[in-house]
Amino acid sequence: MNIILFDALQELNFIPSMDYRSQHITAVLRLGVGGTFAAGIINGEAGEATILARSDEGITFSFKATDSERWRLYPVTLLVAQVRPISMRRILREAVSLGVGQLVLVSCDTSERSYAQAKLYESGQYRSILIDGAMQSASTGVPPLFFASSVDEALELCDPISIPIVLDNKRAGSALSQMILDEKAAVTLAIGGERGFSDRERALFDQAGFRFATLGERVLRTETAVSAGLAVLLGRMGLL
Repeated sequence: MNIILFDALQELNFIPSMDYRSQHITAVLRLGVGGTFAAGIINGEAGEATILARSDEGITFSFKATDSERWRLYPVTLLVAQVRPISMRRILREAVSLGVGQLVLVSCDTSERSYAQAKLYESGQYRSILIDGAMQSASTGVPPLFFASSVDEALELCDPISIPIVLDNKRAGSALSQMILDEKAAVTLAIGGERGFSDRERALFDQAGFRFATLGERVLRTETAVSAGLAVLLGRMGLL
C-alpha cells in the first residue's frame, strides 16, 4: 500500500487492531507512536497521518490533509467482458491502478453466464479490490463500477461523447499504438473475453460508431489485453 484509504477521516481517528489497515501499519510498515504514513479519503483528500497511540485494541492517529487533487482519474471508460473471477480480480486492480475513470463489466454472448453471479460480486469483494488498486497507485480515486447483462445494455452506460474504441483480433483495424488521441477527450475502450466478441456484438459496436483497433496479431488473455491496451491508450493520450 502506497497510501491507506478510509471512507472518512477526522483530525483524530481510530482503527481497531483486527482491521487489515491496522495490521499493515503494524506488521508491514512497522510504525510506532510518532510514526507517519500516507492516508486519504476515498475519492477525496490525501495527506499525512501521525500515530498518537497504539494498544492491543488498535491505533489512534491524527490526519492532516495536504492534497485535494489526488482523487482525479483519467477520462477513460473500460468496457470489459466478464471473465473468470480470478482473472477479473487482476483486471479490476490493474485498471484502477492505471487511473481508469469508469468500469463497465458486461456479460457478452460468448461469456460463461455463471461468471456474473460469482461470489466476487455477490459478497461485494470487488469493492475492496478497487480500493486496493487505488492504494497501490498512491491515489484516493476509486472509479464507479457498473454491470451490464449485454453489450446492448453496456453501450447505454458509456459516455455518448467519448471516442469509442473496441479491441478485436478478428476484424481488421488500426493499431492502437498508431491512433492519435487528444488527452482532453474522453475515451471508451471495449475489450472482449476469452472467445472475443460475437458477430452480433461487432455489428452493435459498428452501429455505435466504435473504431476497431488491435494490439497485434497475438491472441492475448483478457487481463493481458486490459493492462497492455490501457497502457498504450493512455500513452497515446499523453497521460503516461
